[in-house]
Amino acid sequence: MTELAEQIRGCRLCAERFANTATTHQPRPVVWFQNGARILIAGQAPGVRVHESGRPFTDPSGDRLRDWLGLNQTDFYDRARVAIVPMAFCFPGYNARKADLPPPTICGKTWHARVMRELGEVRLTILVGGYAHKFHLGANASVTETVRNWRDHAPRVFALPHPSWRNTAWLKRNPWFEADLLPSMRTRVQEVLND
Repeated sequence: MTELAEQIRGCRLCAERFANTATTHQPRPVVWFQNGARILIAGQAPGVRVHESGRPFTDPSGDRLRDWLGLNQTDFYDRARVAIVPMAFCFPGYNARKADLPPPTICGKTWHARVMRELGEVRLTILVGGYAHKFHLGANASVTETVRNWRDHAPRVFALPHPSWRNTAWLKRNPWFEADLLPSMRTRVQEVLND
């Protein structure tokens, strides 16, 4: 583990914020990257299951994302090849209605530039959800519009919706996502990992 990864793991910037959420939890940064990774998966923030496991995407969203990427668990969790860097490293908690809170912006401001420098040149970036779209692309469009325009950034970047079950209706309304984007992205993932 690098010095930067250790610093992030020890981060407690949001301790007071998290203590005031409906979940009243403590920070537990989930750090999953190393220099030399070929693929960067930029997500939103860990969910409660990931908070408990300490490993990114150990939930149904992760199962769907791995399916979208065409990756098995071994390849997905190989830090030498795949870096997983969310917009916030900790589970942000739930509000009173048990809805996910947004990733605290202080996390990105504090850590992301340093993480990107440490990663070096990645060959493929997968942006998962609107927060990652905005940060990495400067996108001000809706998630649907950003994902629909995937060819504008491919083959270096692919913007995806969040793989949550909450987006199942979105997938049904947008069949082009599975018919056009996913096959192209899966091909690119294999090219990058096997080159």
